[in-house]
Amino acid sequence: MTTHEPLPDYRNLFDLTGKTALVTGACGILGRHFCAGLAAHGAGVAVVDLDRAACDGLAEALTRQFGVRAAGFACDVADPGAVAAMVEAAVGTFGRIDVLHNNAASKSADLEAFFAPIDRFSLDTWREIMAVNLDGAFLVARSVGSHMARAGGGSIIQTASIYGVVGPDQRIYEGSEYMGRAINTPAVYSASKAGVIGLTRHLAALWGADGVRVNTLTPGGVESGQNETFKQRYGARIPLGRMARAAEMVGALVWLASDASAYVTGQNIIVDGGLTAW
Repeated sequence: MTTHEPLPDYRNLFDLTGKTALVTGACGILGRHFCAGLAAHGAGVAVVDLDRAACDGLAEALTRQFGVRAAGFACDVADPGAVAAMVEAAVGTFGRIDVLHNNAASKSADLEAFFAPIDRFSLDTWREIMAVNLDGAFLVARSVGSHMARAGGGSIIQTASIYGVVGPDQRIYEGSEYMGRAINTPAVYSASKAGVIGLTRHLAALWGADGVRVNTLTPGGVESGQNETFKQRYGARIPLGRMARAAEMVGALVWLASDASAYVTGQNIIVDGGLTAW
């Protein structure tokens, strides 16, 4: 009779117990869901955003609901000194960082400038957005990734956008609004998010030998205050027939953060309801 070794038990592949995750842009529309998903799977969470009170409030909620250690850190990711201080404080608080979710992004404090037509789009606004979306991703990844490489490994996930992969269909914007104002997707947003994808591939190749995995999570359009005109037109472009819900991005993040994706690096995981399938 042939004897067989027991089959592996894969039920704990997504367990993050004992790991620390640092999430930038933690208090945003997606960020709160991402923090909750990581905490629900056992990770301690360093909650990073601009507003310290909001970070502390979210950290307290994570500890109360999921029983994990969480702490808030205020940081402008476009400021190299602030990033260095934040990472030092987070490592000092938690001892190490095992997962980085580079999620911070900006639409500018001046929405009129952000949504301006390309022929009137200000170079100052361009640089303001790039400073957060791309420079900030580089600064945080550089600091945390170097820490991970010295520690022997880790997982970095960077949030891009579907419009860093494909161009926006301009036909969906006529009559479309967000929070009551006309919208579009400016070139700087697409360029910054395409840059994040390129940065991911570079860092994956750079740190692979050190056990640091680097991947991109690319959400499709998420419902978050758009008017019915936009939702209907965008949904008509999607095989699943609708915009995404924020919670539908969380599973891919947890997979990328966990040992379930242990042999995955340098990839762009697109969660777009099938938009890029046609």
